[in-house]
Amino acid sequence: MPKRVVALPRSSDMELDIVSYGRRGPGTPSAFNAEQVEQIQRTVNRTAEVMVKVSGGARDVGAARAHLRYIDRHGKLEIVTDEGVALNGRGAADRLVNDWQLDLDRSQYRPKPLPGERDTRAKLVHNIVLSMPAGTPPQKVLAAAQAFARENFALRYRYAMVLHTDQAHPHVHLAVKCVHEFEPGKRLYIRKETLRVWREQFAALMREQGVPANATPRQLRGARRGLKDPIHHRLRDLQAASRGSRPVGADESGRPKTSHFMLRRLMSIVKELQTGQVAAEAGAARLAATRAQAVAGWQSTAETLDRQGMDALARQVKHRAETLPAPLTDRALLRERLRSRLEEQLRARDLERYRSR
Repeated sequence: MPKRVVALPRSSDMELDIVSYGRRGPGTPSAFNAEQVEQIQRTVNRTAEVMVKVSGGARDVGAARAHLRYIDRHGKLEIVTDEGVALNGRGAADRLVNDWQLDLDRSQYRPKPLPGERDTRAKLVHNIVLSMPAGTPPQKVLAAAQAFARENFALRYRYAMVLHTDQAHPHVHLAVKCVHEFEPGKRLYIRKETLRVWREQFAALMREQGVPANATPRQLRGARRGLKDPIHHRLRDLQAASRGSRPVGADESGRPKTSHFMLRRLMSIVKELQTGQVAAEAGAARLAATRAQAVAGWQSTAETLDRQGMDALARQVKHRAETLPAPLTDRALLRERLRSRLEEQLRARDLERYRSR
């Protein structure tokens, strides 16, 4: 039986919409309805943004079992299934894997890729994280996550979830079986557009729980994405290497676990700071174009609000367009943080010298 893809249609024009236009299609409407005005207000007022991301996935039974054991902390936390059953104890992950019959998926029995090769085996399970900022009531996050899972996967794709409160921001780990329960040739594929809609949906469900929540593209908010490899870890490794000591995160033999690529990258940025010669970056022009598109969208939104007589909100939107932060590439962001960190170290050194006089 041929595989059927479950995914939303691609539409790059939707990525920088100020508001969700529903059936209207992309483009600024002649007038905003009440729901769209509320979304604009939430965005300019910097209402807490929800986070929905795919954190990975399992391509065989062993990986699925390991992930389930990780999210339930080896039986210490409760797993809530799609059937409303609460599983507890160290054997919960095993029971769930057996219930989902993951061992019947033949894709996992293809040879595993060699080091450096891409794994082309189909995923058995998607690992999804639904998160809210610190201070959000955890049980409300769980309730919204349960509603989210029911609306998207119930009676089609098996799923289970675990609430985590060990960090400042409460979040739910949601594991979803990729194979359709009643149509074995049908799989769940998650696209970029799917995540966008899921964020909007999860934000709406949080608002139903009485929690202010919003879902807008990062580019529209001028938010900078986090670096995958935190700079303070790499800086400590650079300092350790300069002293000849073992880098932070090194194994028992002294071999660093850190990325050698990142270390080389930081060293080249240090050289740029020393010489003042900054290399041109290919991604900078694309980021500038995206920002220009976002600013144009905000300005168009302000004009529409002006026509609707919403002068105060229009002024807020114009201010947002004028103060949207300049975009930075990963390298430029590293350069900025590295310069700041080095300046802090120099000030601390000068202060120590002054005190020792």
